[in-house]
Amino acid sequence: MGTHGLSLSTINYLIMLPQHRWQIAPSNSSQAATLAAGITLTPEVATSPLLAQVLINRGIETLEQAELFIHPETAVLPSPLTEFPDLELSLDLLVSAIEQKSKIAICGDYDADGMTSTALLLRALSALGADVDYAIPSRMSDGYGINRRIVEEFHSEGVKLIITVDNGISAVDAIVRAAELGLVTIITDHHDLPQVLPPANAILNPKLIAESSVYRSIAGVGVAYLLALELSARLNKPSLSDELLELFTLGTIADLAPLTGINRRLVKQGLQLLPSSKVTGIQALIEMSGTQGGTAAKNTAMKPEDIGFRLGPRINAIGRIDDPQIIINLLTTDDMSVALARAIQCEQVNKQRQDMCVSIEQEAIDLIENGDYNIKQNRVLIIVHPGWHHGVIGIVASRLVERYGVPVFIGTNEDEHPLGETHAVGERKRDVPKAETSARFHPHIRGSARSIPEFNVFDALNYCGDLLGKYGGHRAAGGFSMLTENLVQVQQRLSEFAHKCLEIEHLKYLVKIDAEAGLEAINMSLYEQIDAIHPCGMENPDPVFWTANVRVIEQKIVGKGHLKFTVDTPEFPRGIKAIAWRFGDYFPLPKYLDIAYKLKENNWKDMRSIELEVVSVRLPVSAQKYQFNYQDRDYDCSISDDKLRITIINEQGGALIVNKGQKIAELISTAAPIESIDITKPFYFQLIKSAMQVLQTS
Repeated sequence: MGTHGLSLSTINYLIMLPQHRWQIAPSNSSQAATLAAGITLTPEVATSPLLAQVLINRGIETLEQAELFIHPETAVLPSPLTEFPDLELSLDLLVSAIEQKSKIAICGDYDADGMTSTALLLRALSALGADVDYAIPSRMSDGYGINRRIVEEFHSEGVKLIITVDNGISAVDAIVRAAELGLVTIITDHHDLPQVLPPANAILNPKLIAESSVYRSIAGVGVAYLLALELSARLNKPSLSDELLELFTLGTIADLAPLTGINRRLVKQGLQLLPSSKVTGIQALIEMSGTQGGTAAKNTAMKPEDIGFRLGPRINAIGRIDDPQIIINLLTTDDMSVALARAIQCEQVNKQRQDMCVSIEQEAIDLIENGDYNIKQNRVLIIVHPGWHHGVIGIVASRLVERYGVPVFIGTNEDEHPLGETHAVGERKRDVPKAETSARFHPHIRGSARSIPEFNVFDALNYCGDLLGKYGGHRAAGGFSMLTENLVQVQQRLSEFAHKCLEIEHLKYLVKIDAEAGLEAINMSLYEQIDAIHPCGMENPDPVFWTANVRVIEQKIVGKGHLKFTVDTPEFPRGIKAIAWRFGDYFPLPKYLDIAYKLKENNWKDMRSIELEVVSVRLPVSAQKYQFNYQDRDYDCSISDDKLRITIINEQGGALIVNKGQKIAELISTAAPIESIDITKPFYFQLIKSAMQVLQTS
């Protein structure tokens, strides 16, 4: 029998359920009850042990730790001047440049972190009387970070001091050139340190300070924020602290920086400010995006998801496929008409970005499903196709990781830019001399990578570094380029690396779950209590609960492939609504499931209710599977813990799900939609009877 010993996840795959693996945190009910009893969030309602279990899962085990986590503003912070060795020197250099009216130039980056960092320093330095300009490299023609050409362009325009934001820590060549030209350079960055640091006059990077420092996790916009505040204090001038904090919040969340430590403290404050933002461009962006945390609730703090799913994507879309100057104008103007015009551009470009992602994702899925991609054997997915836009393939890679559960390297074929191409930096355009335009076009691949927890992208790129052009990244994501002729070798090398660190059981998307909860425990009180651990994001994720043996009452596909349904249990017969994003491929779901979910508030006509945002589903787990034979065929069978449901699995992986007291069962097969079966028919009646005999005697 082909199904003997099949894992639940394998069965889920065979019957077209998500290929997910569940990691459920160990339950500690007594410790959770004790901790919950000591936490007072509201005088009227006792703190739920579910919230306490979530805190325990985050390493918070004492009441003192819980109080500090819930109220991060009470922590005493060290001065940044004592933490960053070059901060005092950076202030000296900037004060001198401002007093001497020397021209300062900021070199930013084209992602949300880099653009908000650039806008933040532009606003701060301008308010402090500096003569300041900026440039952002072109994603398509320059690639990431400051380069020699930008440095030389700054020099030709009379710049005396360059500040990099969200880049520069690896730009040895560019910073050497700046030194040759007599320019002062300050690098502000947060990326990992290279073997050799550039010879800048000053470097501000949290990776250069103690790992135990509260400032260790800040993003590029965090470094810019601290620099701006300290400079304002040094010059004893009124700061733009609220506006700068809003930009810090926007950039930190959009860059997926950890929402722990100083980030969590400052973001929590910034989210309170954003609905009534003092930054004209943020006001316009909130209005155009229809963000609920904004005009609809001026006195309500914005949620991180408002930035993560509404404001952030609109900013990032510009950096991916359009001109970053749009965002800099948006975030630095005080003219609402200009801000609204830029916000409209963000809206249009984001729609274009969404359409691109949907199209490329579907093309990639079609290629994978119809091509010779042995994902389980290779343990990594490398897919390359011409015509895909480099600016959005990273998003598609993330979705493919979620779908297939393996590290994904996705690329697009393009031609190397010749030396004579005109490049753009902000508004500036320069032509390389014609004498240098004889460079040949070289077909190459440019790509992005996204990963699973057990696979380090940067180490993998290093493993085949001799076959690549430029590459970089970190554990979870990266970017790379290579000659097309090296593709097969790179595929082989990445597969070889994957076999060193991945077992077959790793090749499923990981869903981390905090605790089991009955549907009857899901209510507005629990939702409001969970608000105490907000803001949630990277390294402080939204709590995920799971409920066993829910019944799917009704279901339908909504929007672009999302699944909306209602679930109930015998203990909660009135049911609760649920949404599962991008679950359309799994429609219709089986009638009974285990579900993993986050809590989601729904506001409709001034009525508040709680819905489930389902992140994973699986067939209900039974305590034991038993084998039996019927008509010379082998089967596995199991009975649910509540004795209300029998599951019979055949050798092809099809499942017959029989519910107590019902004459109609669900037949779930690999090649057809879910089918309703009359179990009074002789074959099915005798099959079920044989299974019952095994279950009753086992």
